[in-house]
Amino acid sequence: PALGAFAATLGGRPTAFIEDVAVPRSELAKFMGTIEEIAVRNRLRVFTLGHAGDGNLHPTVVFDESDADEFRRAQTAYDDIMAAGLALGGTSTGEHGIGTLKREWLTRELDPVSLELQRGLKRLFDPKNLLNPGKVVEA
Repeated sequence: PALGAFAATLGGRPTAFIEDVAVPRSELAKFMGTIEEIAVRNRLRVFTLGHAGDGNLHPTVVFDESDADEFRRAQTAYDDIMAAGLALGGTSTGEHGIGTLKREWLTRELDPVSLELQRGLKRLFDPKNLLNPGKVVEA
């Protein structure tokens, strides 16, 4: 019901990419401005909420996935927001983890040694790759 009510306020656009990007608090205002510029450039609505005290934001790119052009613009906006957060010294995962949507961004954020360490831990604790296969890092 809540998603339906939310979608109704957006003119029937029920799909969203919800991000979890944290930047240094000193960069928060700049990041908010950049998110707005990205929304305007891509002709999309991006709602941003989060935890300003620790620089953790949840930019939410709202779009109609049945519209191929809008879906493409949403993907572009998502990528641009993630890149902007990292460029400001931030992280692609402020509090909610990686999953599949942000897996590519983890490889951009971490150095090869850190990524290999994560893969090694995955192999150590899940040698049969039974726990969330294909999520976060490929072992």
